[in-house]
Amino acid sequence: MRQALTTARPETVRAWVDGWVISRQTPAPVPEPWGLRVDVGLPDHRTRHILPDPAPATLRHLTASVTTPGTWLKLCAPVEAVAPWLPAPWSVEEPEFMMTAALERAAFAAPPGYTMAMTTRAGVTVARLLTMAGEMAARGQVVITGRTAVVDQVETAPQHRRRGLGSVVMTALTATAAASGARTGVLVATPAGRSLYESLGWVLHTPVTAAVLRG
Repeated sequence: MRQALTTARPETVRAWVDGWVISRQTPAPVPEPWGLRVDVGLPDHRTRHILPDPAPATLRHLTASVTTPGTWLKLCAPVEAVAPWLPAPWSVEEPEFMMTAALERAAFAAPPGYTMAMTTRAGVTVARLLTMAGEMAARGQVVITGRTAVVDQVETAPQHRRRGLGSVVMTALTATAAASGARTGVLVATPAGRSLYESLGWVLHTPVTAAVLRG
């Protein structure tokens, strides 16, 4: 019996993808034998394949058959488990981390010197922390798919970092999602963002290895 390379639950991965496509305004995911395909349509990100269980045979097939530059693989496994099956010219990017958290209602407010602006459009709720001059200091967005909330694109402007603004944005997003009925949060973090989410109670669900076929 093949030893699994991943601890990812397919339903968690699917919930993340379902929210991600709404957040990024891409077409709905297409089921494939190995997982899901999203036709993003950008010059440097044409298609992404999401594999909850990236078996070596599947990776050999994909890397041999896919020839379009700008194709991405999102593999729910640590890099050391899948890198041997990613031949040149596939480029392995920085590691990512799929994380989850139980959501709770909570009070939130902008810190002194900032105002909070929240908007919802086409299923995407965006939280923005603005300076008194109206400049965006931090932001993030969330999409609710059933009882799961997918957090995406959380960022803080360089000149406003180390002031706890990311925590305020995350609390605003997750509290709003919880008030709307979501019970579990899921996101994919960069190494830089992982420590923020861990400090807020998020836990690792699975490592994610990203690889891209460049032109």
